[in-house]
Formats: sequence, C-alpha cells, structure tokens
Amino acid sequence: MELTAVLTHAEEGGFIALNPETGTTTQGETVEEAVANLKEATALYLAEFPLASRGHPVITMFTLPEAAHA
Repeated sequence: MELTAVLTHAEEGGFIALNPETGTTTQGETVEEAVANLKEATALYLAEFPLASRGHPVITMFTLPEAAHA
C-alpha cells in the first residue's frame, strides 16, 4: 500500500510527519526517523481501522499575502 507522508520542521527540532489519508502524526529527530515512526503508527492505525482505497490526496501549495501572516 502506498501512502503519503508530509513532513515539516518541528519548533523544538527534528521533524513532524503526517499521513493525510489516516490523520496519523508522529515526529523524529531526522527525516528518516520521522518517516519510520509514521510507518509504524500508520500500520497500527490501519490494523484497527482499515482504509478503503480512495487514491492519493491532492497535495498543492498556496501563498498568502505578507500582511496575512504578519
């Protein structure tokens, strides 16, 4: 099963990893650790709550005007 991982920098250091298909979220000191933790958390989630295949989410980016986040 191929799933999506979205990684962002954590304020305290390291990375936060999110799987948008299931909502599982983990963290790790490195990208590799965060993804490994996400795989484990997502597998445990899916063991309890099987996921009907709906394809991949659409991931895009958008920009806000500078005044919107100042």
